[in-house]
Amino acid sequence: MEKKQSNKTALRENKGVSKQKTTSKEAISNLKKNRQKILSTDELLKGILQRNTAALSRSITLIESQNEAHKSKASTLIEKSLEHTKPSIRIGITGVPGVGKSTFIEALGTYLTKLGSRVAVLAVDPSSSLTKGSVLGDKTRMYSLVNNPNAFIRPSAAGNTLGGVARRTRETISLCEAAAYDVILIETVGVGQSETAVHNMVDFFLLLKLPGAGDELQGIKRGIIELADAIVINKADGNTVKSAKLAQQEFKRALHLYPLRYSNWTPKVLLCSALENKGIENCWKLIQDYIKQVKKEGYFIKKRQEQSILCLKQALENQLKEQFFNTPLMHKELETQTRLIKLNKRSPFAAAEHLINVYKTCS
Repeated sequence: MEKKQSNKTALRENKGVSKQKTTSKEAISNLKKNRQKILSTDELLKGILQRNTAALSRSITLIESQNEAHKSKASTLIEKSLEHTKPSIRIGITGVPGVGKSTFIEALGTYLTKLGSRVAVLAVDPSSSLTKGSVLGDKTRMYSLVNNPNAFIRPSAAGNTLGGVARRTRETISLCEAAAYDVILIETVGVGQSETAVHNMVDFFLLLKLPGAGDELQGIKRGIIELADAIVINKADGNTVKSAKLAQQEFKRALHLYPLRYSNWTPKVLLCSALENKGIENCWKLIQDYIKQVKKEGYFIKKRQEQSILCLKQALENQLKEQFFNTPLMHKELETQTRLIKLNKRSPFAAAEHLINVYKTCS
């Protein structure tokens, strides 16, 4: 009989991987034990201060949790971390889907780490209105930054929060500052003109635009553009350079129609190509010029104080809303009012007023 020739093609079926010596029952047991270990707030804080990214990640997971048992622990952790926060520059980066936010952030983050900065990226992914799920795939688009020891990337789901940010983004910023990240980049979901929540938690608000998208005249409309401290026309490379320059001029003209800001800063319009790593240095220089100017005039501290007060009001709204819907009596009353509305026997406004009055009596 002829000997069977070995199949040298790459399509052959490989033998199963042999069991490694390191994969023992003891190793599996230790792995499960470590996973099940619940760290205290002091242990988590110690890890954050030691710049342990695993501790920082677990802490962010804790503050994002909707579990009632975790909320008290998360609040304690945030309070303890406040005295350890380091100075930082908070930069919000927004733009329509496909504008190249992730590519731009990776280019800017890599550039900053080369300058010696520690960069934290808080990437917010949109959540499905049907399944409530989120892909959280930003790390796959920032491969080189993920492997950078001076960078930390944390994707979070937007959930039901409007404005292109996650529900606990502000608390996450505080934890990152405690971990000594001096530049914090917040990537929002693709936003529209009315979704501007990210502006109320950052020092510098950067809006990315596409060349030749036909929206240059949108610059004269009130909305997200009037909040931007800078507009960057991304993807200004190849055949789009000419249209990018044209868009730059159109936005410059449009920005002159807006009144002078409280910060006395005039927004600038720049060109860049994140893919080809062009214009990134100019973007960072512009951010530095802005920070230098607003600090000199005292606007930097004033803006952060105003943001903290706004955060207080929003926290009150969220807690009152949770208390309202978690009250057992209100569940019953809400069902009754819902039934009356369906029968067209009561208007939604009258039902809301009735529910508020009932809540006042039971609170």
